[in-house]
Amino acid sequence: MSDIKAKTIKLIDELKATCQAKGLGNDGNEFKIITQVFLYKFLNDKFGYTLKTKDTRYKALFAKAAKWDEEYAKLSEDEQKRVCKVLGADCPNLYSRHLISTLWNQQNKKDFDQIFDDTMEDIAAVNIETFSTMTAEKAKIPIFERLTQYVTDTSQRAAFARALIDKLANFSFEEAFKEHYDFFAAVFEYLIQDYNTAGGGKYAEYYTPHAIATIMARLLVGDDEDLHNIECYDPSAGTGTLLMALAHQIGEDKCTIFSQDISQRSNKMLKLNLILNNLVSSLDNAIQGDTLVSPYHKSEDGTSLKQFDFVVSNPPFKMDFSDTHKDIAAQPARFWAGVPNIKPNDKDKMEIYLCFIQHVINSLKEESGKGAIVVPTGFITSKNGIGKKILEKIVDEHIVWGVVSMPSNVFANTGTNVSVLFFDKSKSSENVILIDAQKLGEEYKDAQGLKKRRLTQDEIEKIVTTFRKKEVVDDFSVVVSYDQIKEKGYALSAGQYFDIKIEYVDISEEEFNAQMKADTDELNSMFDESHKLESEIKKQLAGLEFVGGKK
Repeated sequence: MSDIKAKTIKLIDELKATCQAKGLGNDGNEFKIITQVFLYKFLNDKFGYTLKTKDTRYKALFAKAAKWDEEYAKLSEDEQKRVCKVLGADCPNLYSRHLISTLWNQQNKKDFDQIFDDTMEDIAAVNIETFSTMTAEKAKIPIFERLTQYVTDTSQRAAFARALIDKLANFSFEEAFKEHYDFFAAVFEYLIQDYNTAGGGKYAEYYTPHAIATIMARLLVGDDEDLHNIECYDPSAGTGTLLMALAHQIGEDKCTIFSQDISQRSNKMLKLNLILNNLVSSLDNAIQGDTLVSPYHKSEDGTSLKQFDFVVSNPPFKMDFSDTHKDIAAQPARFWAGVPNIKPNDKDKMEIYLCFIQHVINSLKEESGKGAIVVPTGFITSKNGIGKKILEKIVDEHIVWGVVSMPSNVFANTGTNVSVLFFDKSKSSENVILIDAQKLGEEYKDAQGLKKRRLTQDEIEKIVTTFRKKEVVDDFSVVVSYDQIKEKGYALSAGQYFDIKIEYVDISEEEFNAQMKADTDELNSMFDESHKLESEIKKQLAGLEFVGGKK
């Protein structure tokens, strides 16, 4: 582990320990505090780093300064505003009153909790146009909110704020700004691991392992470096893992991210993820709202769905959406294969993922769009109902171009076996690659001590290489035509196409006859033994005396 990564993880641990010391450990609001304080520190340091490194007329002033924040504080606020304008939209507008060093110097004030919260709110207000996300109703969601309010003991709030600032003041992100995606992907995963539980709301908790996100991105994008103005979308974005992997594969400066998710929690985490990965310009497109009921991203005429170059999704598989079922079912053009029925006695098992598959297909650009979606492996052999209708469409219209069935227990919160379906609206493929990777993966224990599996780097390469080259590998992959799939009842499971192997050994006629005689003699001997045993049992039964009218 690199030194800066170890230091960053230590900071996260210290922030969590501070929350626990004030009774906020495992509290529903702890994730807000941890993620927002972490982001505040990141933006503070990014602002200073940009001041010192970006080629502006102010660079020399701050690059030579022993402490950039002290030099910045010497400027008037009007001058500070002019500095902010030349730093670019990816950098937050921070004035000297917003800096961590300024808060550090005010820690002795009794109302420090008020000062801390006011600062966070002020930063959010100053940056509301650039560093905010929106709801589907176009309400702005600010980047920060008041945090000390979550400490119920009002007498402890100031001490809590001081403890947070203490942790931030003794750490610097500057080394990390050169690390980029691979660094922040791992750090982000560590940061949110304790908040990725099934009890936190809808959609967001279906966190996709980094390895699977990487496979999906590499297979969709390939190694084409001549990409520009690419639009990527995730209708069940969660924390944004799939989108970040996709953006990294394309190039963060070559794509725009669009997303939607119903969860407030996921929206906060997604916002953090976008900022960490230099995708600030996509914050306006990160929408909090119900994708199935009210999809936000529409075409220019505002009537049909916007279509994208790449669409990825890891939707919830089964959940209760009975409250919105009527609204979803009232959109037959969108959900052409149908909407799962309400299960009166088992509402939490309504197959909501079937709606997301249809939405993903609808959201791909005609003749060029590519997509991938995570589904329960049972779907790929659906024999009836909505699942069968979807399979028929994607096979008959040559939309599906590959399937990878993943190892069991690769997801943090579900033991369901999963597969990834790959779509290509260009319909340029003449056959389909099916991969059975269920036997791959190494076992490990997660933070809760539960046994899970993860793909190794070599296994990731094996999947990617086999898929791209459409290689046939015994008991691992097959390449089949669309007609072959139809003959198999539209099944997309690789195992159903594997050949049954029978080993043949060449022997002479004499050897064959000798083997047959040996086998016959052995069978006759077994029959003789069986007859002798049967005869002996009959003799013993015949010799039994009746006692009390019974044998």
